[in-house]
Amino acid sequence: MGEKGSGEFDRDMRYLTTRITADGRDGYAVEPGRYRLIVARACPWANRAIIVRRLLGLEEALSMGIAGPTHDERSWTFDLDPGGRDPVLGIERLQEAFLKRDPDYPLGITVPAIVDVPTGQVVTNDFAQITIDMSLEWTKYQREGAPQLYPEALRPEIDRINDLVFRDVNNGVYRAGFASSQEAYERAYTRLFDRLDWLSSHLESRRYLVGDTITEADVRLFTTLARFDPVYHGHFKCNRQKLSEMPVLWAYARDLFQTPGFGDTIDFVDIKRHYYVVHTNLNPAQIVPAGPDLTGWLTPHGRESLGGRPFGDGTPPPPPREPVPAGHGA
Repeated sequence: MGEKGSGEFDRDMRYLTTRITADGRDGYAVEPGRYRLIVARACPWANRAIIVRRLLGLEEALSMGIAGPTHDERSWTFDLDPGGRDPVLGIERLQEAFLKRDPDYPLGITVPAIVDVPTGQVVTNDFAQITIDMSLEWTKYQREGAPQLYPEALRPEIDRINDLVFRDVNNGVYRAGFASSQEAYERAYTRLFDRLDWLSSHLESRRYLVGDTITEADVRLFTTLARFDPVYHGHFKCNRQKLSEMPVLWAYARDLFQTPGFGDTIDFVDIKRHYYVVHTNLNPAQIVPAGPDLTGWLTPHGRESLGGRPFGDGTPPPPPREPVPAGHGA
């Protein structure tokens, strides 16, 4: 992360782009039990991978390590695990897996990341590609009834929506929150709410973003919407309205939240701790807000009237194997 001279936030988008594929063309073939997905429930980019892994039923094939919600400048840590070490990789910090891959690794230590368990080396932290490859490369190990999250016929439209949502919403909240000039903040704020208005109009008469089933596009928008009122509205000054004051998007977000695989991955306690404790430049006292009231997430949304089939020809996933801790959800 950095800033441009204009005061605009500039996300460092340089990642390890090695892919894990069915044919192993990058040197890493899909193999059950070989890899470990490292996430933090607090992180919206990692939350996408948690949701997709769960929807596709890849828990048996791809284990998951969960980092704590706070980190220092060095990296995410496994402070939720006994002894502060990941029980499979045996490391205290995700940084160790990056340095095993490259002792002089110069870029950010980010989640989600996938680590090759036999070598202890990180393979990739390319968050956008990780979830696409779960859909397209791990098909042999997906559960019976796994939904098609990236169907071939819809990929151009999914990609188009994802690009707009990434630039103006997923990353847009950060561009507002980390702007270092009034002008840069207001540009990001305007772009964010213009896009949210566009999305509201888009979703007014359709249940999902693309087609009549849940796709990768819905996963990517949802993880930002879930954090909007607890974090982005206040902490990042995205305060024209709360999500709960935008009727269409609020109903859409509740619809997804109440769909197995979505809301049951959301840890509001970790989410708030991460942003309000780690971003000391924005919140020097590190005080974590007590609100907002989260019970609204479980209220009726009425979106069933728009039709649509959440999982298409597939089925809902079973209950989560790695549930959010009691008291951390809505």
